[in-house]
Amino acid sequence: MRRKRTSQGFPLFPKTLVEFQRRFSTERACVEYLAAVRWPNGFQCPRCESRAAWRLGLRTWKCRGCRRKVYVTAGTVLQDSHLPVCHWFWAAYLMSTLTPGISALQLQRQLGIGSYRSALYMCRRLRQATVNPGREPLKGVVELDDIYVGGVEKGGQGRRTKTKKIVVVAVENRGDHAGRVRMKHLPALSWDIIREFVAASIAPGTEVRTDAVSFYRYPDWSVLGVRHKPLLQKTPERAGRLLPWVHQITGNLKTWLRGTHHGRVGGRHLQEYLDEYTFRFNRRGYREHAFLTMLLLATKRRPLKASSASRLVPSSA
Repeated sequence: MRRKRTSQGFPLFPKTLVEFQRRFSTERACVEYLAAVRWPNGFQCPRCESRAAWRLGLRTWKCRGCRRKVYVTAGTVLQDSHLPVCHWFWAAYLMSTLTPGISALQLQRQLGIGSYRSALYMCRRLRQATVNPGREPLKGVVELDDIYVGGVEKGGQGRRTKTKKIVVVAVENRGDHAGRVRMKHLPALSWDIIREFVAASIAPGTEVRTDAVSFYRYPDWSVLGVRHKPLLQKTPERAGRLLPWVHQITGNLKTWLRGTHHGRVGGRHLQEYLDEYTFRFNRRGYREHAFLTMLLLATKRRPLKASSASRLVPSSA
């Protein structure tokens, strides 16, 4: 019996935890689903594009055209992993559907993974699958602000901080609710860097709202094709009313980093966590789709280099 598929031809995704557990209870079920996601129209050799192949094993095909062995996990973020595919499925499901996400330490405990480094590496690989290179830029009315994340710093707050990490946040203002979000970890706060972020993340013709500090007021925004609207906030309370959604989202981001990850996110890997948060937030209205989306992106992204494993540190949990 053929399984039902989405309108795009991909296999339907599980919508509840019970359905997920029932559907992916075996390694074979997970591999078959992964193969259907990677090859929705049937097997296709990545080298010669032949659709004829022999099945050699659970994860392995042999192309009849070029006689090459093809592994269903090759060329994906699952490549060269010694962990079962079902572990990857559970990790992807928990990371993409749970509101607070899941830390590497929690994942290690929940799945019974022997090594913390393996759980951390799995999380890092899956975070690669949270960014769609073809995603559309933000449109309409967009709120833009910079924030600072990190531990408590004595004698420095806001833009006077010396040790905290700078993050620029843009969010679509759709009146009574927030739209899509983009976040970027910046090495420094400068107009050239902000301009690069705006050009990559916000569509021309968009109205961009910021606070009215001189950093945002004086540059020439017209070169980016957007309409800049600086808002004078005067007090922190007023700032929350003028730019409501960017303040709410950044507050939730800091709470998430302090809660799930205990604030121990180093600057080297901060962008990966921002990408994970953005992925989940932008799919908050259809969480069951997020699991399939993560798998789709996972099959299109190259895995981390082996040398990256040696640089993993517990402070990035």
